[in-house]
Amino acid sequence: MKNVGLLLVTALLLGACGGVRKSEKDLARGNYDQVIIQMLDNLRVNKSAERKEPYIALLKDAFVKAVDRDERRLDFLEKEGNPNTLRERYALVTGLSLRQDRIRPILPLPGTKFSFTDYSDAIISIKNDLSKQLIESSTQLLENGTKADARLAYDDLAYLEEINPGYANTAALLEDARYKGTTFVRLALVNETEMAIPARLENDLLNIDTYKLNRPWVQYHNREIENLAYDYDLILSFRGIQISPELVTERILKQEKKVKDGFDYVLDKNGNVKKDSLGNDIKVDKFKTLRADIHEFTQSKNTQITAQVDLIDLNTSQLEATFPLNDGFIFNHIYATYTGDKEAIDPKMLTLLGNRPVPFPTNEQMVYDSGESLKLLFKDILVNEIRVQ
Repeated sequence: MKNVGLLLVTALLLGACGGVRKSEKDLARGNYDQVIIQMLDNLRVNKSAERKEPYIALLKDAFVKAVDRDERRLDFLEKEGNPNTLRERYALVTGLSLRQDRIRPILPLPGTKFSFTDYSDAIISIKNDLSKQLIESSTQLLENGTKADARLAYDDLAYLEEINPGYANTAALLEDARYKGTTFVRLALVNETEMAIPARLENDLLNIDTYKLNRPWVQYHNREIENLAYDYDLILSFRGIQISPELVTERILKQEKKVKDGFDYVLDKNGNVKKDSLGNDIKVDKFKTLRADIHEFTQSKNTQITAQVDLIDLNTSQLEATFPLNDGFIFNHIYATYTGDKEAIDPKMLTLLGNRPVPFPTNEQMVYDSGESLKLLFKDILVNEIRVQ
């Protein structure tokens, strides 16, 4: 039992030494915050003061070096005075403060002291300057009138709302940026055939929710919103619908099976029954052939639909892309009857004998069933082929 305990302690010490050596390498590489986080995790779970010492030393060293690096960078940026570096300056000063906040809960630590700085004034000052700059730059981007600029403005404003919630008119500008950066696509279905398209198929095809499109800056509308400036028309045109006649075809399948039908005695040349070595009569099985005809009937009807998807840029009145769609649906139902001896029929064929004729689907149902696969093709075009920005 003592040996087990000794092995366990040895394993823990070796693991701790390995962790310290890795953190020392991270420190040498300049990964100061990674070392800080690892040392804080180690200090929270290690209660032994003796085993804490290397962790404390590494924590202090990484902290001092990280602060020195960040403050030197911050000092340089402040002297440079470039307003475009305000976001970096804000990230640096908030990072300096956050690093201290991570360490505070574990203080005090034996044998060392941490020197902390109050960065609150610097954070407030830089945040105010950055907030003002983001509002001004976003307003300018929105005035440029392009969707790309509006999306850039939205990203900046979302960042502003994150660091300074409720600042100035950020909420209103965010809404404006979202609208101006969105591409609006109007969906339409056109029937160029002489056959009616089932209403539920039309609704299914234009129900954009069913396609689960994940495009944050593109909106598809199957109902036109008045006074909304659409960017594209996406038109699904039915060009042709062919429906075959209702057909019933028949074929006859011959079935034969040999079955045992009693026995005969084996006779010698004199007409006497032969005997085996035990004196028993020798017999041989008799067989007969059973026959049946299966009358297999196939009910069939098929639909073929040709369609086309057109993407039209409404800002240029140009046809941007065209995608053909061709699909169909085949209705098949098989049933059978038989004449002759049922015992002759292959067991695999018996299931057909339980089938009965069924009513043919209506033309409307055939078109709708064809549309089920057409929806998958349409979705593939929407997801993988249509490119709208």
